[in-house]
Amino acid sequence: MDLAGKRVAVMVGKGFQDQEGTEPIRFLRDNGAEVVTVGPDKGRIRGLHGAVIEVTRSPEEVTPVEFDALVIPGGRSPAYLRKFDKVTDFVREFASTGRPIAAICHGGQLLAAAGLVNGLTMTGYPKIKEEMEAAGATFVDREVVVDGNIITSRVPDDLPAFHAALKEKLLERPGD
Repeated sequence: MDLAGKRVAVMVGKGFQDQEGTEPIRFLRDNGAEVVTVGPDKGRIRGLHGAVIEVTRSPEEVTPVEFDALVIPGGRSPAYLRKFDKVTDFVREFASTGRPIAAICHGGQLLAAAGLVNGLTMTGYPKIKEEMEAAGATFVDREVVVDGNIITSRVPDDLPAFHAALKEKLLERPGD
């Protein structure tokens, strides 16, 4: 229960990559963190392959200071989420707190939409490389990259390294 007392928001929308949504939630809860699912569509949200996550809060119902970290699963969810100003505003405001943001796969698309990748060294699903570089990022092919408070990973196989980096960042921060 290393993460007891930590509260983590998971920003999720339609078409999330199943393991990238469900596994971080399970990992965080198994380590004692409280997880709050946030998204523009409250209720049961389906992943690409049938997994379901219950979204309990909208971006309008939460504030970044309520959370110790933000997780952005990949799949089609980030491209869907970036269409919502309230979501990109939340991500941008969250980044301003200096607290960790962990994005996997296509999660970088939401970071880019919030204006957060310029000057960032990051990774993600290979197909977003050109988009991230056009937004000013240095894109590398590694299982996990930590640049300041931003953690990025590529694919579900990278989840162990993604979880380890997120846990390390969460443990660096005393409770605010």
